[in-house]
Amino acid sequence: MTPEIDASALRGDAPTQPRASRSADALLGDPPVRTGRGRATGKVILLGEHSVVYGHPAIALPITSISARAEATTTTQASRVDSALFHGLLSSAPDRLRPTVTAVRAALGTDDPALGGVHVRIDSDIPSERGVGSSAAVAAAVVSAVSQARGRTLTPDERFDLVQDAERAAHGSPSGLDARAVCASGPIWFRRGTVEHISVGAPLHLVVADSGVRGRTREAVESVRALKQSSPAVFDHAISALSALTTRARIQISDGDVEGLGTTMDDAHRHLGVLGVGDRALDHLATAARAAGAPGAKLTGGGRGGCILALAHDPDHAAELVARLRTAGAPAAWTTHMEIA
Repeated sequence: MTPEIDASALRGDAPTQPRASRSADALLGDPPVRTGRGRATGKVILLGEHSVVYGHPAIALPITSISARAEATTTTQASRVDSALFHGLLSSAPDRLRPTVTAVRAALGTDDPALGGVHVRIDSDIPSERGVGSSAAVAAAVVSAVSQARGRTLTPDERFDLVQDAERAAHGSPSGLDARAVCASGPIWFRRGTVEHISVGAPLHLVVADSGVRGRTREAVESVRALKQSSPAVFDHAISALSALTTRARIQISDGDVEGLGTTMDDAHRHLGVLGVGDRALDHLATAARAAGAPGAKLTGGGRGGCILALAHDPDHAAELVARLRTAGAPAAWTTHMEIA
């Protein structure tokens, strides 16, 4: 079930209409106003970046401290959207909002003006172009809110399909990992489009730190593909190692082996460096995290910028890591935790 949010926290709230106007509308036969709300979290890849592109597994989990929220209200007028990026008619939204527009229209399921539209308000604290699932989270929040406003309850698979429509508008041919992870309640195992939930044997506390460098996922993916052609032995060794580390990490998570998971993360960071998707800013933050006592730290996502992920011992240590990483130059850092399940 989609958690509710405080509508007053959303930008662009429309003024409340006088009760007399609503009553008059009802007498004229206008449909009742319905409101729906949706929320989705950020996401982070724990293990399996780049190897997942070649059919190997990946492990992803939600970033519980950052989210996208949406509220949708039915209207007899044309659909409109209010967000930090744009306020106005859905039909006039700029191209950078194409994924959001796609999400609204996919959830509506029709452009029949006789059915009216929706007024969608979006608020998000998930940064874009950092590999933490911003576009997928906004889409998931929007499709949940719009569907609820239209009186429809989505199954997880129906929500996934609608989010994927929006993700195609954003990324072309998305794997589906982000669309699943931003709606997950814990770590998930993803391979070739299939998802399994991973049991958690001990609480996991992690910190995601922004390097301040915009992620260059497309460039990184192309670079790995070029390495496959130019140095197949190097490519095969690194990809096979990342796949094996991902499998090992799943066992460590289920067994509650936090120290072992930290070592696995460090090993993955090294192999990602061999693939050529690291950079100095990411290495610097990973080193700072380890110096602050993190059992392990690695880049997360496409690389060539973006974020690192650091493992902490407990909530207090996670807070300390946030402070140390901010001091080391990270413009932002967030915590996430997974309970035993």
